[in-house]
Amino acid sequence: MSAGDAPTPVVELRQAALTYPGTPPVQALLPCDLSIHRGDLLTVVGPSGAGKSTFLNVLGLLDIPTAGTYLLDGIDVGELRDGERTTIRGRKIGFVFQFFHLLPHRPAWENVALALAYQGIPSRQRQSLAHEALEKVGLAHRLHSMPTKLSGGERQRVAIARALVGRPSLLLCDEPTGNLDTMNAEAILCLLDELNRSGVTIVVITHDSSVARHGRRSVGIKDGVMTELVQI
Repeated sequence: MSAGDAPTPVVELRQAALTYPGTPPVQALLPCDLSIHRGDLLTVVGPSGAGKSTFLNVLGLLDIPTAGTYLLDGIDVGELRDGERTTIRGRKIGFVFQFFHLLPHRPAWENVALALAYQGIPSRQRQSLAHEALEKVGLAHRLHSMPTKLSGGERQRVAIARALVGRPSLLLCDEPTGNLDTMNAEAILCLLDELNRSGVTIVVITHDSSVARHGRRSVGIKDGVMTELVQI
């Protein structure tokens, strides 16, 4: 890249859209343009059924746009085979969900290390990286705790560590505070702010306008239509 070139966005959507087949077809996401740059914290806000989940599925390579283009780190994901997309997803995208999805009978560090199991990383290195990720989210003292012995906020921190352990290009958070009380929700949002300041690129999907205000940028979705980016 020459000195005058702009850095490649982590995410670039060019008139990307998704239509589900049927009679009639369902336009779940209408054509949209969006760039997400390294170090961004973008919040995506809208009511239930607005198209947020569709947008998340597109960014997370769970659905492929039926029109337009999606570039992830400059890679046109629409031109990849299914197996190639699975590999790219595992290496470049970390997911955080509302309901944690932790294995209840595995300690915190194993839940995190399992995210590396399919990347060919030796067992001892996986353990070391898991410990490092848990330390990053403030759970160095909970390495050997079972999820059933952790609070909701701590379980979400384990889930965030699991999403981060492979050092992905993009962290996708789907209603990450939706299953937490107010105090734990605020703590998780503060953690995401800290991670973003350290350079992690984050997208947070939410229906909550107070969560949306944590973004450096925000975009609204309603009836599959993405609004213009606005500063928060």
